[in-house]
Amino acid sequence: MRELLVTTFLTLDGVMQAPGGPEEDDSGGFSHGGWSVNYWDDLMGQVMGDIMAKPFDLLLGRRTYDIFAGYWPSAPPEAGGAPLNAATKYVASRGRPNLTWEKSVHLAGDAGPAVSALKQTDGPGLQVHGSGDLIQTLLRENLVDVFHLWVFPVLVGEGKRLFAAGTIPAGLKLVDSKVSSTGVVIGTYVPAGELKTGSFAT
Repeated sequence: MRELLVTTFLTLDGVMQAPGGPEEDDSGGFSHGGWSVNYWDDLMGQVMGDIMAKPFDLLLGRRTYDIFAGYWPSAPPEAGGAPLNAATKYVASRGRPNLTWEKSVHLAGDAGPAVSALKQTDGPGLQVHGSGDLIQTLLRENLVDVFHLWVFPVLVGEGKRLFAAGTIPAGLKLVDSKVSSTGVVIGTYVPAGELKTGSFAT
């Protein structure tokens, strides 16, 4: 069974929309695109390198696929896109996407059952980057095995959130954490069963 890993950049108030630039996603009138750009340091590069070093395939939503496909196939070698170009790209979309990037596969129909079936196949782990709408489906279907959450010390007040309305309550276990020189907290979490509540009042 394949492991499914989600890597997401988040603001401190939980927004994941358009971390890399204004052009990524301005839907809903979002005007703060690019909020992660000025925080990158060597540690973050090392952590991302470690994530990308293991064999993997990509699982992407349509919008993120289009962004990646528009950049990585022709990116300079020093940009580090070789693992992305070598991976098989599974694209979850109800429409008929134009899959121009080499080694791209369309996952048609409902994403939940399609991804669940994909996880049962032989192959490397499945990495999800961006793909906010797809992640909401993966969360509802309990399909995520590992979360790499990069929390940046910024507030934007609006935008698409990773854990949006409708998120199913659940426990997570922190299995690794690092802090960049710029204050980005990088936490690795795995599912830990149902949410357990209690009371300090006895």
